[in-house]
Amino acid sequence: MLVLVLVAGGCGRCGFQPDPGVKVVVPAMPTTLDWSYSDPHSWANYPVMLATQRGLTTLAPDNSVQPGLAERWERSRTSTGQEVYTFHLRQDVRWSDGVTPLTAQDFVIGWHRALQGRERGELADLAGAEEVLELQEKGASPEQLKAALARTGVEALEPHTLRVTLARPRNYFLARLANVYLFFPAPSSVLAHKTEEQVRDYFDRPGDGHPLALGPYRVENWDRAGERVRLVHNPHSAFQPPLAAGERPAPVLTLLKSEIGPALYERGRVDFVFVDSAVALQGRRPEDLQREPLLSTYFLALNTERPPLNRPEVRRALSRAIDREALMKGLLPAARPSHVLLPPELPGAASPEEAARLPHFEPERARAELANVPGLDRPLRLVYRSGDSFVPEVAIAERLAAQLAAVGVKVTLDARSDFSAEVARRSAEGPRAYDMYLRRLGADYAHPNTFFTLFKRNGLHQTGWETQQGGEPMDRFERLMDEADAEPDEVRSRALYGQAQAVLLDEMAVIAPLYHPDRYFRTRASLRGVDVDPFNFLSLRELRLGPAPAEVH
Repeated sequence: MLVLVLVAGGCGRCGFQPDPGVKVVVPAMPTTLDWSYSDPHSWANYPVMLATQRGLTTLAPDNSVQPGLAERWERSRTSTGQEVYTFHLRQDVRWSDGVTPLTAQDFVIGWHRALQGRERGELADLAGAEEVLELQEKGASPEQLKAALARTGVEALEPHTLRVTLARPRNYFLARLANVYLFFPAPSSVLAHKTEEQVRDYFDRPGDGHPLALGPYRVENWDRAGERVRLVHNPHSAFQPPLAAGERPAPVLTLLKSEIGPALYERGRVDFVFVDSAVALQGRRPEDLQREPLLSTYFLALNTERPPLNRPEVRRALSRAIDREALMKGLLPAARPSHVLLPPELPGAASPEEAARLPHFEPERARAELANVPGLDRPLRLVYRSGDSFVPEVAIAERLAAQLAAVGVKVTLDARSDFSAEVARRSAEGPRAYDMYLRRLGADYAHPNTFFTLFKRNGLHQTGWETQQGGEPMDRFERLMDEADAEPDEVRSRALYGQAQAVLLDEMAVIAPLYHPDRYFRTRASLRGVDVDPFNFLSLRELRLGPAPAEVH
C-alpha cells in the first residue's frame, strides 16, 4: 500500500517527480566521480565515467581497437625488452569548458594520480610502476614517491605527443586503454596547485561546470541522499552522438537508483530499466525488451583438492556429462550455451576446431568414466549465489543436479548469501569445503587475457589447481599466458591463448563453461543509442532523442 501511495503522490527519493529530460534506473550509484583515484567498487562508477570521459583508444562494434583520443600511435621495443607506445593526440579535442585543450600532460597527471589511488595495481604494466607501488607499501616520503613517479613510463614529449613505456610487452594494453577508466586523462591545468582536499571536492562536489569532461555529457549534480546523478549535454565534446534526420542530443539525463525500477517504467516515470530478474524474463515479453550479448561466461568450478574431484579425469567426465543446450532451454528469451571459456565475439576466441577438442557433451563416455569412481558414493555439494539476478542460477543449479544424477552422481544444492566467503572456506582437513560452485566471469576489456587472469596463481578462483601435480600445470599455464601476452603476431598469440585454454578446460578440467550470458533491458522508442556495452555497463555515448510523436509520419 505504501508503494501505491508513493506512486500516486510522488516521491523525491524514489524518482517519481516529473523531472525534465531522460531518466535511467541504474543498479547502483557511483562511489566517486574521480576516475583517476577510483574505488574498490569501481563497477558502479562506469556508467558516469564512460558517458563523460574518453580513453586513448576505443572499440569498434566487432570489439577491435580503434583510435580514440589518440588519432594514431607507433609501437616499438627497446634493446632491454620494454615496449614503447608513442601516441599522437587529436588536436581538436577540448575539455567541456570549450577552452582548455587536451594535452599529453593530462595523461601524465592522471596516470600518476591513478598510481596512488585505491586501484593502483591496475597500472602495474607501466615501466617503473613496481617501484612506485613498493614505495607506497613501505610508507615512503612524499619526496621519494614524487621522484619515483617521475621515472615511470608515461611522458609528455610534446603537447600532443605521449610516450608510454611498459615494463614488458603486453598486447592487451591498447584494449585496456579503451575501457578501463583509470587510464583516462585528468585536466592537469585545473588540478595544478590544488590541495588534496580541494582535488577531492573538485571531483565529488560538482558545480560551475566542473569536473571537466571530454564525452558528450558532463556531471551537473550528484545528489547522494536522493541517489541521483544529473548529466547535461556537453556541446564542446569532440565525440557527439551520430544524429540522423529528426534526432537531437538529450539535453538532460538523470541516473537514479530505485528498488522499484520496473514499476516506474510501467508507469512512464523512467525511460530505461534493466531487467534483473531471470524469472521475469520467462513470462510475457514486452515489445520493448532488448538484449545485449556480453563478453562473459558462466561456469561450473570444481574443487581440485577434494576427493574425488582431485582427479582430472573425473573433472573431465563431469564436464562431458553436461548438456548445455538442455541446461539453458526455455530459461531465457535467448541463450548462448557453450563449453568454451572465451566468447565467440571476443577477438582471439577459439576456432571451431579448437572448441571441438575441449570437453563437451558425451553422456555415454561420461557415464563409463564415472562408473565405480571411489568417493562418488557421497553427494557433491554445489554452491551458488542466493537471490535474484539476470542469470537464472536456481534453475541452472537444479538442472545440473538432474543431469549429473543421470550419470550416477548425486548433488546437493546450497544457495549462499555469503557466497564468496563460503567458496574460500576450508574444511578441517585442509581443502576448501565446497565441491562445485557456479560463477559468472565478465571481461574488463576486449582481449583473451581478461578471461585468464582469474585462474592464475594469485587469482581468486578458489579451486586449488595451483597445487595440482606439484604446480607444474599452473606454471605451464602462466608461461603460456606470458608468451601470449608478449607476442605481437596475432595468429601466434591466438594459438598460445588456445593452448592455455586447453590446459585449463581439458588437461586439468578446472572449470566447465556453461553459457555466455546476455543482459536484458527495456527502453523507450524515443531513445536512440542507449545500450548496454559488452562489459555489462550502461552505454550512453551515442544516446540521442528521436523525433517527437507529432513529428512521426
